[in-house]
Amino acid sequence: MSLTMLGVVGMVVLVALLLMGMNVGVCMLAVGFLGYGFAINFTAALGLLKAMPFSTIANFNLAIIPLFILMGQFCFYSGISSDLYETCNKWLGQLRGGLSVATIGACALFSAVCGSSPAAAATMGTVCLPEMRKYGYENGLSTGCLAAGGTLGIMLPPSIAFILYGIATGNSIGALFAAGIIPGVMLTLFYAATALIICKIDPSKGPKGEVFPMIEKVKSLKNVWAILVLFIVVIGGIFAGYFTPNESSAVGAFGAFLFLLIRRKCTLKTLGEALFGTIKTSAMILMIILGATIFGKFLTITRVTTNMANGVATMDIPPLAIILMMLLIYIVLGFVMDSLAMLLLLVPIFYPIVMDLGMDPIWFGVLIVMAMETGQITPPIGINVFVIAGVAKDVPLFTIYRGVAPFLLALLIAMAMMVAFPSLSTVLPNLLY
Repeated sequence: MSLTMLGVVGMVVLVALLLMGMNVGVCMLAVGFLGYGFAINFTAALGLLKAMPFSTIANFNLAIIPLFILMGQFCFYSGISSDLYETCNKWLGQLRGGLSVATIGACALFSAVCGSSPAAAATMGTVCLPEMRKYGYENGLSTGCLAAGGTLGIMLPPSIAFILYGIATGNSIGALFAAGIIPGVMLTLFYAATALIICKIDPSKGPKGEVFPMIEKVKSLKNVWAILVLFIVVIGGIFAGYFTPNESSAVGAFGAFLFLLIRRKCTLKTLGEALFGTIKTSAMILMIILGATIFGKFLTITRVTTNMANGVATMDIPPLAIILMMLLIYIVLGFVMDSLAMLLLLVPIFYPIVMDLGMDPIWFGVLIVMAMETGQITPPIGINVFVIAGVAKDVPLFTIYRGVAPFLLALLIAMAMMVAFPSLSTVLPNLLY
């Protein structure tokens, strides 16, 4: 068997194992190790397994991941999420469907200090769902806007997806953060418009909420100062050149801890839960990174990625058609694969092709993240849908998927606009970098 054929067999075996529901990181590590052993010898494979875990995980650049996760944990336990929703509710709740818009807005603001879609969906679900039920919102709309709003967690900075893409490709994480701002704001507006249109067509799905006097609306703005200060210091510090992304993650985690102290929410219990949550999430991500690294070594020696890149580069089709094919593959695999695993699995294959085509890697990174967002709200995996189902235990999965469908359409429209107008994602990085 040729090395290239061995690489193809390895990819097929990996997909089969993932479809069986096995752990993503372990699958990639096992297939990469065995494939490397068959390609060279098992002594070399054991040497790889001996050296790679430490050399991969001890990478200084990966410190940004647990620190940004810790920042999100501290923000959650400080009660910022509830304050964000209260502010959005007072300004938008009186509209028909306004509570769903307020939920999407609160998800966007919380994503600015969270970086994780499931975390954003779970946090805002516990805060927003009881209020929407209180005012008689239809279950499909309320759970659908929460699942969709959670996807903003991997688009708006600091995004874990952009961090992993930047590390895997060597692109500037700060430039990727900047590239996600306009698409993230645009997608937030698209989601909000979708909720309003749904309630315009069927007013019973989103009744009007309580009307608050202007003085209360203005007073509620004090609840968002913490998020704004943290976002400006962390992200603004990166753009201004005061911090590297790693340093900004440490500053952000420390700033969020100060908010925890100021709000008198820092107890041994909350501190322990925040640290445990950070360790659990970080370990999951780092295991995927380790597995993807070893699997990537296997693909490299089989020259599968090089042969695919050369083959695609010689195809007589427009470069844009190739990009669309890649996005379609991401969307289809998103039905059955974890988003972060899909990112790390396919980037080593697709990125050389993108560079050979002369495409902007920052723009391509934004498109990949948007394609990942579709996988978080599409069946049968749809991690955000399952997160919301865990919060709303009495709502059937079918109802949540039905409720999120219009928001998925809005996401696809936003992705089409990003393909048609690449400058939407590149204008800020070009100005700042």
